[in-house]
Amino acid sequence: MNFTRKLMVSPGSRVELKKWDPADTLKYTHDQKTEAKLDTTLKRLDALQYVFYAEKKRALLIVLQGMDAGGKDGTIRHVMTGINPQGCRVTPFKEPSELELAHDFLWRIHAAMPEKGMFGIFNRSHYEDVLIVRVHKLVPKKVWKERYDQINAFEKMLAENHVKILKFFLHISPEEQKKRLEERLTDPHKYWKISEADLAERKYWDQYVDAYEDALTRCSTSWAPWFVIPSDHKWFRNLAISRILLETLEGFDMGIPQPSADFKQLKRR
Repeated sequence: MNFTRKLMVSPGSRVELKKWDPADTLKYTHDQKTEAKLDTTLKRLDALQYVFYAEKKRALLIVLQGMDAGGKDGTIRHVMTGINPQGCRVTPFKEPSELELAHDFLWRIHAAMPEKGMFGIFNRSHYEDVLIVRVHKLVPKKVWKERYDQINAFEKMLAENHVKILKFFLHISPEEQKKRLEERLTDPHKYWKISEADLAERKYWDQYVDAYEDALTRCSTSWAPWFVIPSDHKWFRNLAISRILLETLEGFDMGIPQPSADFKQLKRR
């Protein structure tokens, strides 16, 4: 199965999240066969990342977005488990600082872009400026409405400069979010992962759905596609994202660079 084709938001199509089942597993079951497929995929990712890093021909940007408790941290922990940290950088985007607010909204994003040979992983991203900013009316509607086109232009410029962009929306149901938030309230090891703000945001669920639907619709392009990842089942989320990453890397014509040193001179010494 080609996960890329199955889960990509087709450019130009209108996204209605109610038509995407967050509990879908594309007929996969959580068994030893699926776990073995994930293990094989992660090992293959590790091998291809080595070549990607050695070539330094392009960069890979992975954008993770989703509702609170959607699984952004879990994705980073489980899907990237076998990747060499030397070739990967994770950037979480929190509330912008005073310095960041003094610049345009894409300034801090551009500064965090991965260089050639690197994987860059964004835990939240520039899309917060058409999501939380929109839901909480932090800027006028006229301002955030113009940002869709600005984001598309920015991402196209990156793509034209050899940055491959993959954007994943981790799609969970409100019932699954409630379950995960309750787990954080009852498990002492997860207390640190929840705040009053997380609980308060639940009442804006419908507004966030509207905002995400517009972002997915208006900003899934051929150069920077969105993927809707059914994420009620964590194991399937990990499988789907790892397979899309693998399919992307296998699509590059990569090879280990030839040595730059003259081995004949080394032998003479």
